[in-house]
Amino acid sequence: MNWSDRLPLANISVVAAQAAIDQYARPLSVVSKCLRELTGCVLAQSIYLERDQPPFDRVTMDGIALASDAAPNREFIISGIQAAGAAPLTLASKALCIEVMTGAYLPVGCDCVIPVERIRSDNGVAYLNDDVQLSAWLNVHRRGSDARANEEILKPGQHLNAVDIAVIASAGFAHVPVHATPRIAVISTGDELVEPGQPIQDWQIRRSNSYALLSALRKHGFATLTDMHLCDDREQLRIQLSTLLEQHDTLILSGGVSAGRFDYVPQVLSEIGVTCIFHKVLQRPGKPMWFGSRDDGKTVYALPGNPVSILVCFYRYVLRGLQRTMGITKFPVQYARLGSYAKAHDKLTCFVPVKLVDDAAITMATPLPTRGSGDFISLLNTDGFVELPASDALIPSGTIVPVYRW
Repeated sequence: MNWSDRLPLANISVVAAQAAIDQYARPLSVVSKCLRELTGCVLAQSIYLERDQPPFDRVTMDGIALASDAAPNREFIISGIQAAGAAPLTLASKALCIEVMTGAYLPVGCDCVIPVERIRSDNGVAYLNDDVQLSAWLNVHRRGSDARANEEILKPGQHLNAVDIAVIASAGFAHVPVHATPRIAVISTGDELVEPGQPIQDWQIRRSNSYALLSALRKHGFATLTDMHLCDDREQLRIQLSTLLEQHDTLILSGGVSAGRFDYVPQVLSEIGVTCIFHKVLQRPGKPMWFGSRDDGKTVYALPGNPVSILVCFYRYVLRGLQRTMGITKFPVQYARLGSYAKAHDKLTCFVPVKLVDDAAITMATPLPTRGSGDFISLLNTDGFVELPASDALIPSGTIVPVYRW
């Protein structure tokens, strides 16, 4: 769908909202990073092995190396020591053996390693235990048995973890191209918000949404973060948001997107060059959600100010959008089976908090509805939320539905 022909969109479906975000949340530029900086990054090119893996016949046990066809010999003169990282020795005779260390190159002429626990050494002679049977390639990790030189072992789009980085290092890469990680500004708006630890009046509330968002972002590997609180002043919003947009790739706002007299955010964003892609999604909670993009690809998620709505919108839309800017393209959906009936809405997709129990077959989700989108206390006993389709009937127990974990 060409969204630009129909902008801005209002009261759209959850599916349409996700499709629009997928289109506009484009991967950031490619940068080169060293191995120490790769954790959590997304690979931008294929990685090929420079050598066979392992690159030589590798000893896997401390012990002695010998020729397997030396049987029925049971005693062998130790002719040398093969250390890990040393050039390979050569076995001169089948009457001999070479002491070897784990990780060493298998000496030339040897094809069998007997661990130290199964031999007895005395005056430079190794004696095999009675139960030892010699066989070719015993306790040897054969060259190329894991992968071959020039084999593609990692593909673009891989979200790098410790194992991936170890493989990249083993392939000889000191630097690799990855998609840049977005610089994100988290902005809470509203005159009613007071910072934790500061004096508060009865008519004010604590500023908590930003801390929830910052925690969720850090949990998923986003580290370049800015946190700011702005009051409901149109000019201040315009100046500050314009500056923040120049300095960041993505803005995530909470509050100021509904239809109130002081909900300036949508208008201000338009004034600073952000095109509204959609405003209002047919969902509960979080219907007033606003999403926009600038011509240079920068994105803005303006979320309703209630804490339940904030978290639902973040995990349903924002996280995926941010991951797309990092170059991630696969987003497998998790599912759960309802452990009891759930109340839906005849016109809205409903996101219902749940308690999750994992078993061998499928995750069970017990609905724990809140008392409204401002009831964040009820979320303390939940593990995430399920997505219920619009329906004028109760969703029966046992129904399999998408689930999102906090």
